[in-house]
Amino acid sequence: MAKILVNDGISGEGEQILRDAGHELAMEKVPQESLAGELGKYDAILVRSATKVRREHIDAAPSLKLIGRGGVGLDNIDVEYAKSKGIEIINTPAASSDSVAELVLGHMFALARHIAAANVTMRKGEWNKKQYKGVELAGKTLSVIGFGRIGRSLAKKALALGMRVVAYDVIDVDTGGLAVEFTRDFDRALGEGDFVSLHVPSLDKPLIGADELAKMKDGAYLVNCARGGVVDEEALVAALDSGKLSGAGVDVFLDEPTPKEALVRHPKVSATPHIGASTTEAQARVGRELAQKVVAFFAK
Repeated sequence: MAKILVNDGISGEGEQILRDAGHELAMEKVPQESLAGELGKYDAILVRSATKVRREHIDAAPSLKLIGRGGVGLDNIDVEYAKSKGIEIINTPAASSDSVAELVLGHMFALARHIAAANVTMRKGEWNKKQYKGVELAGKTLSVIGFGRIGRSLAKKALALGMRVVAYDVIDVDTGGLAVEFTRDFDRALGEGDFVSLHVPSLDKPLIGADELAKMKDGAYLVNCARGGVVDEEALVAALDSGKLSGAGVDVFLDEPTPKEALVRHPKVSATPHIGASTTEAQARVGRELAQKVVAFFAK
């Protein structure tokens, strides 16, 4: 039996799987500033994106054997340092793919048809019909930057809408038989997309900065439901202000939960508060997959 700190919550099914396996769960959230002092009591910690597990927390928890992340990215965990201490790292990369892909499409529709802006002005009593002439997604080119599980899910949905899909990755990947145009030419993918959607991990510096934005089509749309920091936010605002881009859909930010107001309040931005995986279905899958992996680890 392991003592497990479930610090960012877990689905009811995931909780039951862990309890049925005999594990002792602490479900009350420990604040970030108190985590180092509390983590030493546990054999494992399960987090989402809110809790950060850094070197100082790992050093304060000599009994820690496992860190589990309910989600895809691991940038809130010092992975290599944890592994150097013999700590197992697990995540749930497949559980939320469709949910994130659907949110990307939601942003694309919101931008193409001015849904977010029209909603706000309608609530103010304004009838701005002539201002909201949009574009169709059908017949447009979607460039998917990073062709993993989420990228493939998005491509499948975009193809069903009648879009042309250019898929970019740094390595040759299996396209799953989808009718996409695969390329390893980053500039081509940027330059051909009417819509460009990012599906890459956190990097040491922004993947999309002023130079990359300049290579995009005039009037294109950029969507980032990947990780905060992948896009240079100041450069993005400048591209929106200048008219280089027609709009941007943003679910992730460099500074969460207090993102730059110049970005989230921009009239050409469709913004959401990091809700890519926030669906009932995804959370059920995340909890189930995470719990099953934890049980399998401690059953070794």
